Amino acid sequence: MTQSLSKSHQPVLRSQRFRQERESDWLELDDLLERIAGKGVRSLSEEELLRLPGLYRSVLSALSVARAISLDRATINYLEALGARAYFVLYGTTDTFLDRIVHFFRVGWPRAVPLLWKETLISAAVMFGVAVLAFFMTLNEPDWYYAFVPEGMANGRTPASSTSTLQDTLFSTEEGASLSAFATFLFTHNAQVAIFAFALGIAFGLPTLILLAYNGCVLGAFVALFVSRGLGVEVGGWLMIHGVTELFAVVLAGAAGLKVGWAAIQPGQRTRLASIATAGREGGLVLGGVIFMLMIAGLLEGFGRQLINDTWMRYAIGAATAVIWGLYFYLRTERTDD
Repeated sequence: MTQSLSKSHQPVLRSQRFRQERESDWLELDDLLERIAGKGVRSLSEEELLRLPGLYRSVLSALSVARAISLDRATINYLEALGARAYFVLYGTTDTFLDRIVHFFRVGWPRAVPLLWKETLISAAVMFGVAVLAFFMTLNEPDWYYAFVPEGMANGRTPASSTSTLQDTLFSTEEGASLSAFATFLFTHNAQVAIFAFALGIAFGLPTLILLAYNGCVLGAFVALFVSRGLGVEVGGWLMIHGVTELFAVVLAGAAGLKVGWAAIQPGQRTRLASIATAGREGGLVLGGVIFMLMIAGLLEGFGRQLINDTWMRYAIGAATAVIWGLYFYLRTERTDD
């Protein structure tokens, strides 16, 4: 009789141990699903959204094991219901493509950028720090210009150019075709730098730092050339009208790359591959917005800079873009559906 009772309790005890070992994941997933049902997907943080697929897979794995070892029916029913709810949230969304675009610009992107504030500061410090160094090197020895600025990007602006020629490139409307070609080249260059700065971050962030430093060299040497001819104020306006947006985009791409690089160096409690994958998803969200910023910069560069020849108006537009991006990303770091 005692032996019979002992056998009858074995499935119950086994089920209890099974739940105790895995129940924390189930409860976490259940809590996230409840919040989604009450307030919508956008009520979750970026980290919580990234946790959803993993928790869903954990439940499916537990359900498979529970069926294989014939656990009690209540546990199996609970896991089936939880898995079905999670599946609906992950794969049964009715959001249209337009809804996702709106969500990206309203919540996803402006939430992702502030999370990279440390990497953003490092990225900016490297690029602009090297720019200052290249500026003084070129100012003291003009031949450094040829080492820092590629011939295609120089577009005829070299230490051998006369002051009047350099001034004409900042204001002349007669060279519209030349300026358009230069604008296209500069946009392509910065887009490539941004994409590579992110993609190569996986190599422990070193290529990202090198690309940021390279971009700083070009910037510093270019400004030094015009400052040496007494055109510092003018070149500042010429750069600011589009450069605030363009350079900020490159800095953000560098920050995303550094995020991936740090995940490779210090994965924390996760495996290195899982840590890199998470950082890559977060950085990819930022990079998607960076491409949009470079498009805006291209428009400002290709049209605004050529149509507006007043230096102080260029500064005003550049300052306005700085305020707009600052408010968009950093006014509120918590974005919800409200």
